[in-house]
Amino acid sequence: MKKIAIINGPNLNLLGKREPSIYGSRSFEDYFEELKKQYPDVELRYAQSNVEGELVNLLQQAADCDGVVLNAAGYTHTSVAVADAVKAVGVPVVEVHISNILAREEFRHRSLIAPYCKGSIIGLGLCGYRLAVEALLSEDY
Repeated sequence: MKKIAIINGPNLNLLGKREPSIYGSRSFEDYFEELKKQYPDVELRYAQSNVEGELVNLLQQAADCDGVVLNAAGYTHTSVAVADAVKAVGVPVVEVHISNILAREEFRHRSLIAPYCKGSIIGLGLCGYRLAVEALLSEDY
């Protein structure tokens, strides 16, 4: 059975409440339950942290997985530590962003983690997580 870790960064625990015009009105926990039903033959793990060092720990703990879906949120643009963990973890990582970070403030246009990821999915809402899982499961990827 394939194992995929989904790791969310700061403020994503507020999905469904925070800026619904940007992030939608669903909680990630509700979406994750649906995602697990779509992939019954995949062990999906989910964790979220607002703390940079905890994200590094979660990435390191995912070394036993077949892949990681990572939404590092604000740390995408600021954290060398998270970028180094993505580089070091030794499994494919797909970067996901719910909003189109390229259509937002200029400081969000640069991703420190992207150079170490297999790919990036941005601006497709929560659907981006499913697409990232699909990519990690694909033999073509």
